[in-house]
Order: sequence, then structure tokens, then C-alpha cells
Amino acid sequence: MTKPPEQSSDLMVYKVLAVDDSVAIQDLIRQILKKKYQVFTASNTVEALGILYHEKVNLMLLDISLPGVDGLELCRIIRKNALYKNLPIIMVTSRNSLSDKLEGKMAGASEYLTKPFDPQHLLKTVETLMPQATRI
Repeated sequence: MTKPPEQSSDLMVYKVLAVDDSVAIQDLIRQILKKKYQVFTASNTVEALGILYHEKVNLMLLDISLPGVDGLELCRIIRKNALYKNLPIIMVTSRNSLSDKLEGKMAGASEYLTKPFDPQHLLKTVETLMPQATRI
């Protein structure tokens, strides 16, 4: 009599991509989210697109000020791809004027947080925007 294959876990690992050119911010985000999510980091648009292509990312944190192609343009690029039209994107940036926030929303951001951010507020925002189908 053969046993049914063991299931490794009933819980999926949910993936967050944090795109910021500051290693300190990447580390901070990883520390805040690592208990609940697998966190990938990228320092620029090329790295971010590579991770999006190879991993099933459930949510993205995105700085506006990036080398080369900035976060607003990356957000627009992502939104043009049908695969990512519903991907929650949270802008996490030091730009905090009303026009910056409007520009972020117009580029396709789901939410906009300014640095410095409260770690609990970041975690709560991620949890709120995580797609229903992918919540733990």
C-alpha cells in the first residue's frame, strides 16, 4: 500500500519585492517583513524587472529616486504589462509633496508612503494590500 505524497506545507510563501537604491532601506524593509513574507530586493529597474520575470511577486515596494529609469517610469512600465496590472505597488519615497503623491497615483501606484516611515504602518499597509488570494 502506497502512502499519498506528503505536502510540504499548506501555507504558501508570499513574495514582496522592495526596490530602493539604499541598502539600508532594503535591510530595514527586509527586517520588518521577513517574519511573514519572502523579501527580494533590487537597487535599480533592471534588477527589479529581472526579479519580476523570475519570481511570482505578490506585492512591490518602490522608491521613486532610482538610478537610470526612476520608480515612476518603472511603475508605468509594469502597469502596461497585463500580467502585473493588479500587482499592488506601494511607493516608499522621501518625496512627499501633493504633486509627487498625485504623480505616483497617476503612474499606477496602489499606495504612497513617505520616508521615514513607521515600521508598523508599512507592515499594516502591506497586509492590507496583499491580494486576498495570497494572504497567509
